[in-house]
Amino acid sequence: MKKAFITGIAGQDGSYLSEYLLELGYEVHGMVRRNSVAENQQSRLNAVRLNPNFFAHYGDLTDQTSIERLLTEINPDEIYNLGAQSHVRVSFDVPQYTVQANALGVINMLEAYKRISPQAKFYQASSSEMFGLTVEDDGYQRETSVMNPVSPYGCAKVFGYNIVRHYRRAYNLHATNGILFNHESPRRGSNFVTNKVVKTACQIKLGLTDKLELGNMDSYRDWGHSKDYVRAMHKVINHDEADDFCISTMETHSVREMCDVVFKYLDLDYKDYVSQNPIYMRPEELPYLKGDSTKARTTLDWKPTYTFEEMMHEMCDHWLDVLQNIESTR
Repeated sequence: MKKAFITGIAGQDGSYLSEYLLELGYEVHGMVRRNSVAENQQSRLNAVRLNPNFFAHYGDLTDQTSIERLLTEINPDEIYNLGAQSHVRVSFDVPQYTVQANALGVINMLEAYKRISPQAKFYQASSSEMFGLTVEDDGYQRETSVMNPVSPYGCAKVFGYNIVRHYRRAYNLHATNGILFNHESPRRGSNFVTNKVVKTACQIKLGLTDKLELGNMDSYRDWGHSKDYVRAMHKVINHDEADDFCISTMETHSVREMCDVVFKYLDLDYKDYVSQNPIYMRPEELPYLKGDSTKARTTLDWKPTYTFEEMMHEMCDHWLDVLQNIESTR
């Protein structure tokens, strides 16, 4: 039985990856940060908490001692570093912590990996935000594109990406990067724009609120489903040669288009309810992301299974169910 160690296991990707690996017969160990309200972390893990091959451990990316202790105890075959301060807009408010978690946290993981579990395979959750303002002539960003980030989050992720490549070459480690473009699901936090749009639209549909305020509605992103992307993570880390891969749908949609899809699904017109508020704008905007995942599709035999519309509709169904259940208990 293979053992996997996952940081950020209580997040969207960590929970889906746990389920996927358990289905494949893995023993799964995850690291979670201590939270005074444990239910906040555990809700995404409801599907795996009772699985006898699932184990949750307390630790923190900024505390190398906890990482070393866990790697020594677990002796994993695969290490997935998904933990991070994951909100780009928030990174402008907490830049120091973002760098501690997203850059220095990667160093802490790599040092512990190199010293304790060098035989393992390592996956780093890199991000399309690293490309920033760079767009190739054909409208895509790919593995060879120049990285030009426009947020503390993106800058910290560039460091993490490059230090993984350095450790791979310098210490002959099977250390990989998955450059994931935006990916969503019903488990995405509602402070992220996709679930903010969906949750508020469902509240409007049920008469619980009457407006939605957003930032830049003409920002374009390449949005896929987290379930598809955790399959890609597994393929990346298990490729014969440690390498870096962009994971994307190769399509782009604006926030405005997203609102149109979501509100139409609920038989509403977004123009009647949605407005822009400058407080939600970033200090430096990133207008466009569209990933070229040709390398992953040809080398790893991976491709997404969800369409953009299917993903958004699934998220709508989820929030309608949640909100209706809440109302029925009042």
